[in-house]
This record gives sequence, structure tokens and C-alpha cells, in this order.
Amino acid sequence: MTSMSRARVARRIAAGAAYGGGGIGLAGAAAVGLVLAEVQLAKRAVGNGGTAPHPPSAEGLYGDGMTSAGEPPLRLLMLGDSTAAGQGVRRAGQTPGALLASGLAAVAERPVRLRNVALPGARSDDLERQVSEALADSGQVPDICVIMIGANDVTNRMPATRSVRCLATAVRRLRTAGAEVVVGTCPDLGTIEPVQQPLRWLARRASRQLAAAQTIGVVEQGGRTVSLGDLLGPEFAANPREMFAADSYHPSAEGYATAAMAVLPTVCASLGLWPAEEERPDVSRREGFLPVARAAAEAASEAGTEVAAAMPTGPRGPWALLKRRRRRRVGATEPSPTSASGV
Repeated sequence: MTSMSRARVARRIAAGAAYGGGGIGLAGAAAVGLVLAEVQLAKRAVGNGGTAPHPPSAEGLYGDGMTSAGEPPLRLLMLGDSTAAGQGVRRAGQTPGALLASGLAAVAERPVRLRNVALPGARSDDLERQVSEALADSGQVPDICVIMIGANDVTNRMPATRSVRCLATAVRRLRTAGAEVVVGTCPDLGTIEPVQQPLRWLARRASRQLAAAQTIGVVEQGGRTVSLGDLLGPEFAANPREMFAADSYHPSAEGYATAAMAVLPTVCASLGLWPAEEERPDVSRREGFLPVARAAAEAASEAGTEVAAAMPTGPRGPWALLKRRRRRRVGATEPSPTSASGV
């Protein structure tokens, strides 16, 4: 599918989500049904593979040794599914939340308090509950929220319009509360090793269509997206044994580190912590302003690409800034055990 074709499909799905349309198919009902059956068989075949049954808790304070001139710690909130929760690793410091909190603390030179309400197996319709839980504490609005969602929507045949509508609503609620929002869009299910061709291609197509539609919905609500694609980079295709956990489904510690390196620059930029000169589009890196649907389609095809709102309207609707940021290396750090409560 070409970028322009993907843009048209993404716009249709996003429009259906905004105006209450029905379930526009991701890659056709029959194709998605085959993908679902194959992925479920693959998951049963690999089992847990020695993967820890529950993600380790990484909530707590990071960078607690840093001074911040009396300012309170930055608050980072993780929402979404098993990827956001850190399923597949055994140590708290290996989860994406911990990696992002450590990296953010280093860039901001300020402590970061992490809270994680993500739930393994969650679909986008669980985000309403997660957002409500996160905002329940009065006066505890997060500074930055990172959402990773979408894979279970595809494998459970959730209508794409409903999926995007739920995500856009969650982003709107968080933005209205005063939080910045970064969404890691639907990963490429075609990278899952037990899924064979031609269903691998169909899984990839369905995933990218949803990712592009998610981007439109998120950007129109004032959030930013980062394409998780094939779980962020050719490293996964070249080294699946290293980048996937023992269950061959969730990322390994190396895989989460690769993902965090791609998401961290966007998290920092959304908080105004990135150099101003890097916020301008770099033509040499094929960055620039595009209609939001086209930017979404291009991002879905290239892992690690950021899309953010730009001009509110243009000849072909809203425009967005497409960025290909340089990845920022992050290291594993455990949360401060004395500050894990009250996150």
C-alpha cells in the first residue's frame, strides 16, 4: 500500500471515530480474522516461555539525588497495555517507564516521579478507566503522559473507529487536565516470529493502518505520536532473539531500551527540554510540514518517527510537523525504594 493510499484509509478511520461512524475494516474482516487466529495460535505455541507472569513494579522516584531549586519532581504517567507495563522483563529498571523516567531525569536535571496504570491485555477501551484512575488524586496531574496501545485492538478485532475514538478521548481528557501526551502507536504485529506469511504481511498492514489513524486522532487532540512500527528499528528484524523476550511476543530488556531511546526525545521536546534549534524541521533528515493524514501514513511506515500538531488548517485540512529525531541513549535505573509510595 502506498503512502497516499494509507493516508486515505487513515483519514477515513479517524473521521469515522470523530463522527461516530461504524467499524471500518483495518485490512478487511476476513484478513483480520485470519490474523487474529494466527496470532492466538502463535501466543499459545510460545506460551510464557519463561517470561515473568506479571510486570515488575517500577513506580517511584528517579534521579532523587538531583537538585531542582525547590521545584517538585516532574510527574511521568504510563498508560496502555503490556508494552507500557513492561511485560517480558524481570527487573523494574528494564521497563520502559523506568527507562523513560531515568532518561527524563537526566535531561531535565530534576527528579522524576513515575506512576504506571497500564494493564497487560488492555485495549483502547480500557483507557477511560486508566485515565480516571490516574486523575483521581486531586492536585496530582501528571506533567507528561506516555500511552502505548493498539496491539490488542488488532488481535481482538476491535473496530478501528472505536479504537481511535477511545484513544482520542483519553488524550483529550489528559490534555484538558493540563498534561502533555505522547502516544507510542500500534506496533507492527508482522514482527512476531511465530506468525507466518502471508498472515505476517496482513498483520503488518492492519497494524500500520491503525497506527496511522491513531496518529491523526492524537494530533488533532493536541498530543504527539511516535511510531513504534516494528518495535522501533531494523534491530528487531535483524536480532529478534535479542530484541524479543523469551515468549517471542513482548520486547526484551534490549527491546525496551531501543523503544525508550526513540520515545525519550519526544517526551523531552513536549516539556520544552529539547534545544530550540532541534525543533525546526531538518530537510536533510526529510523532516517537514505535511497534511496530518500524509504525515501519519509516512510515520506508520518508518519506526521512531514523531508527528506533532503544526498549523491548525490548510488546503487539505490540519497540518503536522513530521520529525525524525536522533535517538537518546538511556540506561536502566531502579526506583528509589524510599519514595515508591504516594506516586
